[in-house]
Amino acid sequence: MTDRMLGVCLAFLFLASPGWAYEEIAVANGGTIKGRVTVHGNSPRPMAFNLVTIPDAVYCGRISTGTGWRIVEDFLIGPDGSLKDAVVMLEGVTRGKAFDLPKVRIEAMDCDFLPFVNVLRDQDEITVINMDPVEHDIQGYETARVRGARVLFNRPLPMNPFHRVLGLVHSHQHLPGQPMVQKVHLRKGRNLFVMQCGFHPYMFSWGVVVNNPYYAITKEDGLFELTDVPPGDYVLKVWHAGMKTYLEQRVAIAPDSTVTAHFTYEAPQGRRSVHEMHENPHFGMELLGEGVEIVPSLRLQKP
Repeated sequence: MTDRMLGVCLAFLFLASPGWAYEEIAVANGGTIKGRVTVHGNSPRPMAFNLVTIPDAVYCGRISTGTGWRIVEDFLIGPDGSLKDAVVMLEGVTRGKAFDLPKVRIEAMDCDFLPFVNVLRDQDEITVINMDPVEHDIQGYETARVRGARVLFNRPLPMNPFHRVLGLVHSHQHLPGQPMVQKVHLRKGRNLFVMQCGFHPYMFSWGVVVNNPYYAITKEDGLFELTDVPPGDYVLKVWHAGMKTYLEQRVAIAPDSTVTAHFTYEAPQGRRSVHEMHENPHFGMELLGEGVEIVPSLRLQKP
């Protein structure tokens, strides 16, 4: 066997070796990590889009400020600073409890993607369903703060043909359209992707790719808990769609122990994007025409 052939064989064995993948085992004397994710400082300035300049202003304006703007609700902060939709993940775990992730289903509903944050494995499929009586355009990108974005897919999401738009603006039954199924495969070293609507650019849904089952997505109270963690030393990280950096800390898990780890983000200050609310006499509500209104009948957003 030549040196070149030997090198190829060793490389193949290295890549194919099951020892480098996550291994499911029965965890004995596992520990628990619990904590809370909060934000310190004033609430960040919101990203907002002028509905008058975007298709389906009246229907999508059912969730709006009442002044013609739609706010991207990426920062949902409780009165005590608790942060919703932060993803907490544990790195360095190669063996542990069962790694069963539910299939990701995202609904386009009321010109919003729900849920806002998802967790999946690399090369998992996501299913997107249109529940609105308007058409959407699904654009998926893998993203990184430094190296920029790369297009993963761009596909139309037609509305259900049984929807009748007239008379359904402020009260209607959501009917599911034809599912769009798409595989998500990210480049090595990346674990974030974002999905946005090309017609309604305030619609976002984020995905975080994880390589073990030790993760949590915070609710309104900002709390998280990871259970059955094998004893060992790890790195605990947190990510949030509105922040530019991860927060991380080292944790040591002893058998049958409980470790507390809190994370606090400093709220970003100043302008966060090119889309912010401001008065523009060229794009006022009068452009919709006489008698046409944008009414936040579903939810009134507060800047």
